[in-house]
Amino acid sequence: MFSRRKLLKIIGFSYLFFFTLPYKILSAGVKKIINPNLSNEQKDIMFNEGTERPFTSKLLKENRKGFYHCANCKAKLFSSNAKFDSGTGWPSFSEALPGAFKTKVDYSFGMKRIEYHCANCGVHHGHVFDDGPRTTGKRFCNNGLCLIFIPES
Repeated sequence: MFSRRKLLKIIGFSYLFFFTLPYKILSAGVKKIINPNLSNEQKDIMFNEGTERPFTSKLLKENRKGFYHCANCKAKLFSSNAKFDSGTGWPSFSEALPGAFKTKVDYSFGMKRIEYHCANCGVHHGHVFDDGPRTTGKRFCNNGLCLIFIPES
């Protein structure tokens, strides 16, 4: 026969399983490789929420007019008008295009940060901070390997 304590544990684990399993199933399908040509480093950043080394992105010095797109699904994310040099070593933007990203709270590294993911395919792009230019006060700190720049014609 079950003791009251064992019964409460079973109920607690059943409750936890009942509510977390559907979330895991739903979120597992959100991130999927759409671009089969992604490098292993791109996959690590986008699907495992990794980070590229600072000052390694070719996009840091990109100054042409155009748009930045998701390297996985090609969704349009940022206008070149929003790009600025933050000095952090990653491409930075003061604002994203409307509806480009979904956010979540990230408590890794012992701090609270806002992480953002492509709204279209769900892959990780970076974190947004409240230390950007005066126009918006935001700094979207993006991994350059997650972006494709398409210049204006």
